[in-house]
Amino acid sequence: MATNHDDGWTITTLEALCARYESPAEASLRKETDALTPAYRQWIEASPFCVLASAGNEGLDCSPRGDRPGTLLEVVDDTTLLLPDRRGNNRLDTLRNLVEDPRVALLFFVPGTAETLRVNGRARITVAPALLERFEVDGKKPQTVIEVRIERVYFQCARALVRSALWNADSVVGRDRIPTAGEMIRSAVPAFDAETYDRALPARQKQTLY
Repeated sequence: MATNHDDGWTITTLEALCARYESPAEASLRKETDALTPAYRQWIEASPFCVLASAGNEGLDCSPRGDRPGTLLEVVDDTTLLLPDRRGNNRLDTLRNLVEDPRVALLFFVPGTAETLRVNGRARITVAPALLERFEVDGKKPQTVIEVRIERVYFQCARALVRSALWNADSVVGRDRIPTAGEMIRSAVPAFDAETYDRALPARQKQTLY
């Protein structure tokens, strides 16, 4: 749990914060729009993966969302996105937050490209039958659809992904160097049968993808 303390080095005012940084370049400010430009729309429609951030009474959430380009979401118009809530762990962390607080932020990735696209807006959860049917895949409909009304959109420069070498094949980490899904659960629940869980996971994920 975070603690509040002042060691003499904590920044507590906007003035002190801004004094540490140079002013943003003009392009960094002017690239922000309140609706999708043709280029921004093209980027989103090419993306198979985004991260959706939300906030609610119980705290914050940041949820990965992935599907084939064109299936991940639908761009209705320059200020409206529709995201089907595909099958997951049923914790409903994001959806619980949206019931309490409609504010959302999304970060869109395109594989192999270092820039990203950021969208801020407000969302609502809908179960309109026509929308659920619109996002049906393999005969399976999403339980809900998230409608995002865009308020701000702009692209993020490539520095973070360049520094991380995220798309570089040499950066791939072997599974033998990181814990499995079962091992991560067992680290929180010591009695958990990680081996059985891991053996069954690939087939279960394939069968329940949608």
